[in-house]
Amino acid sequence: MPSGDSGENISMGLEIEERGRELRLDRGTELRIEDRGTELCVGRGTELRIEERGTEPLLVVLGPTACGKTRYAVELAQRVGGEIVSADSRQVYRGMDIGTGKDLEEYTIEDGTVIPAHLIDICPAGYKYTLYEWLRDAREAIKDIRSRGRRPIVCGGTGLYIESLLKGLSLPEVAANPQLRASLAGKSLQELTAILSQMKQLHNTTDVDTAQRAIRAIEIQTYYQHHPEAAGGQALYPIHNAYLIGLDPGREERRRRIETRLDARLQQGLIEEVKGLLDSGIAPEDLIYYGLEYKYVTLHLTGALSRQEMRDRLLIAIHQFAKRQMTWWRGMERRLPEHPIHWLRGATEAEK
Repeated sequence: MPSGDSGENISMGLEIEERGRELRLDRGTELRIEDRGTELCVGRGTELRIEERGTEPLLVVLGPTACGKTRYAVELAQRVGGEIVSADSRQVYRGMDIGTGKDLEEYTIEDGTVIPAHLIDICPAGYKYTLYEWLRDAREAIKDIRSRGRRPIVCGGTGLYIESLLKGLSLPEVAANPQLRASLAGKSLQELTAILSQMKQLHNTTDVDTAQRAIRAIEIQTYYQHHPEAAGGQALYPIHNAYLIGLDPGREERRRRIETRLDARLQQGLIEEVKGLLDSGIAPEDLIYYGLEYKYVTLHLTGALSRQEMRDRLLIAIHQFAKRQMTWWRGMERRLPEHPIHWLRGATEAEK
């Protein structure tokens, strides 16, 4: 840093990774660092204050399954010049289209313009995409969208993803633990859930609906027990400026939509989609890991359930899943009072 007398201006280039701004400061200017992950090199006696002024709020569209999030987010993106960042733990997988409800046609608006969507179809089916990877990829997508003068809109129903992003968690990449997995093999989902419920750190109970998912969650929490310094992650990238929109059609309307949508997906070829994945070489247990449609349709195709049993049990599981999602959002409002959810009750404008 150049030196000078008290009347001389001091010029410093400050690189803020999220924003790329340059600041020119006079001696004595007070700057306060809000984002703990920002690294600055300054001279003695200089106080720095960096605020989020000028950065538009991160828009977030959330809610339970079958509430119309995608359609609402697409229309919102059209109005504000936005692009969508998917916060869905299963839409990342290629070839899993009907069962995850990607509804890719909804990203094309009336004039033929396609609203860009990020973090969809980025992994092969059979892969196990993690929270660590989603946070890394979502932050990169948000940064990219803003760098082009567009508005990022996070849209999805995976509560753990959205809450972790807002908190700014930085997580370690937890490798597989073969010994732990072997010790848990053979335990029922109920037994595994009971083990997981005794662990204190945040885990995604909305998606723990198969034994494999529960084992992975236990694996992560076990890692934290042995590495307490990493437990719960570090809030290095908190988002202070966000606007959350929640869609809630109401319990009875939600239940009606879930049943109508399930029957439509079966008509559209859900069973054939899962059969194609199995025929491509993906192991049945890997599809069962993804839960819901892929779990129950795989059980049907491998002879464990009749078609009617599959449909009925899957319908119950989706209703239970939606209920857990709503429980998560209510809990998130208590855990993050600085990020209230602005609920739209009943049908949204996008669906009228």
